[in-house]
Amino acid sequence: MAANSAQVRAVSVSEAQGQAPGSAPLLSIGQVLARLTPEFTELTPSKLRFLEEQGLVAPARTESGYRKFCASDVDRLRLILSMQRYHYLPLKVIRSYLDDLDAGLSPVLPGGTTPGASMLGTSRRLTRDELLREAGASATLLHDAVSASIILPAEHYGDSVLHVLRALVELQRSGIEPRHLRGFRGAAERELGLIESALVPLARRKDASSRAKAAEMAVEIAGQLEVIRGSLIRSALGRLTN
Repeated sequence: MAANSAQVRAVSVSEAQGQAPGSAPLLSIGQVLARLTPEFTELTPSKLRFLEEQGLVAPARTESGYRKFCASDVDRLRLILSMQRYHYLPLKVIRSYLDDLDAGLSPVLPGGTTPGASMLGTSRRLTRDELLREAGASATLLHDAVSASIILPAEHYGDSVLHVLRALVELQRSGIEPRHLRGFRGAAERELGLIESALVPLARRKDASSRAKAAEMAVEIAGQLEVIRGSLIRSALGRLTN
């Protein structure tokens, strides 16, 4: 990471209280969590500190040692969490990507993709009607998706659910309905069982650092399982077209 972003910044008391003229207020860990956990429920104080320990984000520090985050820190955290969620990228890949950004480059993610607007923009909380409108889906399709346990019912929905519902709209055009996908929930639960088994050594430790490492390891294992699943599907498709 670029030196200027990796170094811990010291701020005065007035800056830490958000009183610097013409600048946005700096945020505490609790305020950062309040902004991000509605979309990224897996984010905890221990994981936030773990990301800092790994050099992915460098919040300012008050003279008393308290962490203070600016708006760009929050955007950076949102990008990191989004790359983990939507691309299952390990931290070393994310760190390399951020290093390139800090160097003024225009990097692409593995596979030649760039983060989409939903990853870089402000997190959203969509109502049911907003979700249906943006996905171009019918209320019946959403109901069927909930009945098939593909989408969990909620008062508000994030971008991840929007992506799923849009995919269901496209699948429906090919004659594939949510009821045909009931087995996906069972497959996901089996994969979760594999991940939980792999995390047993860390789960036995009760310290915050081990919990944060376990959360990171879970994301990386999920990414590797996604690679294998995708490869198997592509191989099967090859047999269909030959």
